Amino acid sequence: MSGSRAAKRYAKAVLLLATEANLETVVYDDMQSVTATIFGSNELNEMLQSPVYKDEDKKEALNKIFVNQSDTTKSLIATLITNKRASLLNEVAISYIDLYKESKGIKVAQVTTAVSLSSELETKVLLKVKELTGSDKVTLEHKIDESIIGGFILRIGDLEYNASISNSLAKIKREFSKSI
Repeated sequence: MSGSRAAKRYAKAVLLLATEANLETVVYDDMQSVTATIFGSNELNEMLQSPVYKDEDKKEALNKIFVNQSDTTKSLIATLITNKRASLLNEVAISYIDLYKESKGIKVAQVTTAVSLSSELETKVLLKVKELTGSDKVTLEHKIDESIIGGFILRIGDLEYNASISNSLAKIKREFSKSI
C-alpha cells in the first residue's frame, strides 16, 4: 500500500464514512477519477504542491474540476484544504483505492512486460493469477518497461515472479563472474 501515514489516515476515515453511507463504490470511482485527473495534469499537480497558491484559490479550482464528484469526495477536498493538506489529495485517493480493494478482497496483480499485452494473453494471465491466488476477485495492472527486454515480471502482493530476459542475463553474468 502506498502513501504517507497522513494520507492513509484520511483514506481510512473517508472509507469509513463512505461505508456508513453505503457509498464506498461511488467514492472509489471518484478517487479513480481524482488520481487520473491529477496524473494527467502537471499544472494541477504543481498547484496542489505549491505553497504559493492560496487555499481559497486551490479550493475554487478543485471545486470546479471535481464538480461531478460525490458529496463525500467534496467534503474530503474541503477538509484537506482546511487542514492545509491539499498536497495530499492524490496520495489520499491512491490510499483509498488500495483500502477499498483490500476491504472487498480484490487482489491486484501487476504485470510488467516490454511490449503491450494482447487481450488474449491478458486473459490468460488473469486466469493464471486467479488460479494462483485462489480468488475470483483479481484485477490486472499492466505496466510497460522496455528495459526488461522481453518476458514478464508478475507481482501479486509480496510475491514476485521475474521471468524477464534482463533478469536471465543478469543471472548469467553473475555465474560468469563467479567462475572467473
